[in-house]
Amino acid sequence: MSAVVPSTEAAAATGALRVGPAMLAQGAATGPLAGTVTVTKDLFEIAGQRIAAGNPDWLADAEVATSNAAAVQRWVDAGASVVGISHSDELAFSLSGTNVHYGTPRNPHDPDRIPGGSSSGSAAAVAAGLVDYALATDTGGSTRVPASYCGIFGIRTTHGRVPTAGLVPLVPRFDTVGVLAATGDDLERATRVLLGSAPVPEAAPAVTRIVLAQDVLALADPDAADAVVAAVDRLAAQLGAERTVVDLAGPETLGRWRGAFMARQLPEIWRTHGEWVTAREPAFGPGITARMNDARSAPTDAMHLADEARDEIRARLAEILPEGAVLAFAAASGPAPLIELDAAAKGSLRGRTIAMTCIAGLAGLPAVSLPLAELDGLPVGVCLVGRPGDDELLLAAARSADALTGARASSAVPATTA
Repeated sequence: MSAVVPSTEAAAATGALRVGPAMLAQGAATGPLAGTVTVTKDLFEIAGQRIAAGNPDWLADAEVATSNAAAVQRWVDAGASVVGISHSDELAFSLSGTNVHYGTPRNPHDPDRIPGGSSSGSAAAVAAGLVDYALATDTGGSTRVPASYCGIFGIRTTHGRVPTAGLVPLVPRFDTVGVLAATGDDLERATRVLLGSAPVPEAAPAVTRIVLAQDVLALADPDAADAVVAAVDRLAAQLGAERTVVDLAGPETLGRWRGAFMARQLPEIWRTHGEWVTAREPAFGPGITARMNDARSAPTDAMHLADEARDEIRARLAEILPEGAVLAFAAASGPAPLIELDAAAKGSLRGRTIAMTCIAGLAGLPAVSLPLAELDGLPVGVCLVGRPGDDELLLAAARSADALTGARASSAVPATTA
């Protein structure tokens, strides 16, 4: 089966690609992904291409890659052909998906709303049907949030399970490779290749208990939280799994964990990119400029708090998640906000969302967003978090969730050209 490159018109309608559609890397003739096409986030090296990391000054300084990033090569070896490089927020330092240089990829559920970031182009390409799955990254939610906003499947893999060689870093302590996909089946097939797992076995691991973290869910908008609870109940019934409720940590500790995440994220971003920013003085958008200035001045004496939080989270999960159990809450604090939302409202939304997404980031945990909830016709993701290494368990749950998404599949508004 030969790969088919999407049409220029279809790609333009998504606003998702910086490069393509074109055959950038031909997949192997055989393998579990043979004949499929994908796009990769503008952080992963593609042989013969320059990476922009969402910023034209970075692109101007970049050298042409001589080889594919490790994750890209795994897909190519498995038969996937890369037909585009998808947009990213600048240096992946945002959850919105808006980019002052390259524009905002279209959220096909409502073009007036953000697609989520920083894996914005990958999410838009999948949600619009340009490709069935795409390569993303997740540091503080950059796969799970756009998956939630665009009504698709997304996974953040266990930290360190997928090699990050050839990937522009943001916060190495938290950076992971992610996958976005149209179905749970696509998500499982594509991600298993990255993990080095065997193809989907006949007896896949099964989720036997879903533990709803009500204190984490309380960070979401109330109506969105109600929609997630109902979706979790449907998923539990589909899986034949027990559903229980816990407080993961309580509001005070959840707030402290968010602070620990920021205490590590900001100074590590400056360690990663500060020398280039100082020498180049790149043109960033207003939000990135403000956050980069925060990173520039961030103290380094509290970075250890992230490691303490990691140990606390993992110890708590060991108490409440036996083998076969997963933690559940919302993938974001609500549906995708409007592009023109004012800065104060954006800040509140971002803060509550990070307080949820940072749990997996701090502890290096795998997490999936499943498109099972809806509010006023807009998707809201259900987030399942597993213990370290439970990626395959979450992927099996995503595949089972396909049976619940049929009624919502036709509700997406087709992407339109501007």
